[in-house]
Amino acid sequence: MKSPELLLPAGSLDKMRAAYAFGADAVYAGQPRYSLRARNNEFKLEELQTGITEAHALGKKLFVASNLMPHNAKVKTYMADMQPVIEMKPDALIMADPGLIAMVRERWPEVDVHLSVQANTVNYAAVKFWKSLGLTRVILSRELSLDEIEEIRQECPDMELEVFVHGALCIAYSGRCLLSGYFNHRDANQGTCTNSCRWDYKIDNAEENGTGDIEPLAKSIEKIDFDFDKALSQSALSDCGDQKRHPMADRVYVIARQDHPNELMPVMEDEHGTYIMNSKDLRAVEHVEKLAKIGIDSLKVEGRTKSIYYVARTAQVYRQAIDDAVAGRPFNYGLLGALDALANRGYTDGFYERHHTHEQQNYMRGHSESSRQQYVGDIVSCENGLAQIDVKNRFSVGDRLEIIHPQGNQIIDLAEMRDKNGQIITVAPGSGHKVQIPLSGNLSGGMIARFL
Repeated sequence: MKSPELLLPAGSLDKMRAAYAFGADAVYAGQPRYSLRARNNEFKLEELQTGITEAHALGKKLFVASNLMPHNAKVKTYMADMQPVIEMKPDALIMADPGLIAMVRERWPEVDVHLSVQANTVNYAAVKFWKSLGLTRVILSRELSLDEIEEIRQECPDMELEVFVHGALCIAYSGRCLLSGYFNHRDANQGTCTNSCRWDYKIDNAEENGTGDIEPLAKSIEKIDFDFDKALSQSALSDCGDQKRHPMADRVYVIARQDHPNELMPVMEDEHGTYIMNSKDLRAVEHVEKLAKIGIDSLKVEGRTKSIYYVARTAQVYRQAIDDAVAGRPFNYGLLGALDALANRGYTDGFYERHHTHEQQNYMRGHSESSRQQYVGDIVSCENGLAQIDVKNRFSVGDRLEIIHPQGNQIIDLAEMRDKNGQIITVAPGSGHKVQIPLSGNLSGGMIARFL
C-alpha cells in the first residue's frame, strides 16, 4: 500500500512549522489577494519565500493556493503578481478558475497545477478533462462517497487525486455560496466569507398579508431594506478591516421558509455562534485505511484560520492513522477521542459512506464543543526542570494536562506552578500571562491541553 501524502493548512509560518514538526508531508498557503483566505493570512511575498525555502530544506512541499473566482480587475493583475511567486518555485499552484489556469499553463507550462476543490469535480470524465489540459492533480469534491472515489481512481489511474479528511464542511458545493455576499456584502468566492450559514436563525410568529408577503406579528421586529446604496447614504458602514460591513449585518432581520409561512427566522448571532445551516465538521480518520487502499495520493486537512494547536493535533493524529494503515496495523479508535479534544461542532464523516440526513446537521447545539480537553498554553522554553508557558486559557494546580510534542506526548498531574517572577501561584488566569511549571526534557515548541 502506498503511503498517501499528509497535507496540512498553513495560515502562518508558525503553523507551517508546527505542521511539519508533527508529521505533515506538505502544507498549503495562499496570498490573501488570490486565495480564499483573505483574512487571517500572513503569507505575503516575503513569508511565502521563507516558507518555500524552509519546506524544501526539510524535504517537504509547499503548495500555493490561488483558487479564487476572480472578477476582471483581478484577472488584469494576476500574471504580474504571480511572476515573483513562480520564481520562488512552489511545488504547485492550487487553482480553480479555468481562465487563470489557461493563462498559467500557457506562460509557465513547467509549473504543476492542482485543481482546487472549488472547481467541484465529482466524476471521472471531469478528471480526464483537466488532465488533458496538463494539470497534475485534482482535489475531488467533498460531496463524493468512497465508492465514487474508488471508481474515479480506477478510471483515472495516472492522475494524482486528493481528498479532504478533516475540517469544516460547507452547506454549498465546496464554497459556491452567496449567503455571505447577500447578508454582509462579503463574497465567499473572493475569500471573505463571514460564515452566514453558521448564524442563529430564530423562529418567530408570522402571517401572510393581503399582498402575499410574510410579515412578523411582533411589531418590534423591523422589516429590513437590503438596499446597500441606500444604507451607504444613511449611515456610515462599520469598519471590518479592509472592507466595510453593512450596518444591518448585526441587526435582527427576518427570513421565512416558503413552505412554512408562519415560521419567520430572524438572523442574529450570539457569543456561541449560530447554526441552522451549520453542518457538523468532517472527521474521516476512520476512513484513512480505505482511502490509502483506493490509492488516493493526498489526504488534506482544512483550517488555515484555525489555531496552531489544531494544526499540531490534526497532523499528529492523521500521521499516526496513515502510518498504521500502511503498516497493516488495525485502526486505533483512540484517535477519535484525540480529535474530540479540538474545538468542533460535532463530527460527521460527510458523504464518504452514505448521504447523511438531518442527524448530521448541528441544529440543537451549534457552539464549538471541546468537552474533553482545552488548549491552554505553549511551551516557550525548558531550563533547569522548569518550562516557561505562554498561557492561552485558564488552568490550575491539580489539573490533568497533556503535553503535546513532536517527540511524543505525555500526561501529567500539575502539582505546582510559579509566575514569571518565580512566586508560587495556583492559577494561570488566561491569555497574556506567563507561568512556569515543572517539566523535564527539552519540550520547547510543545503545547499543553487541559483535560476537562
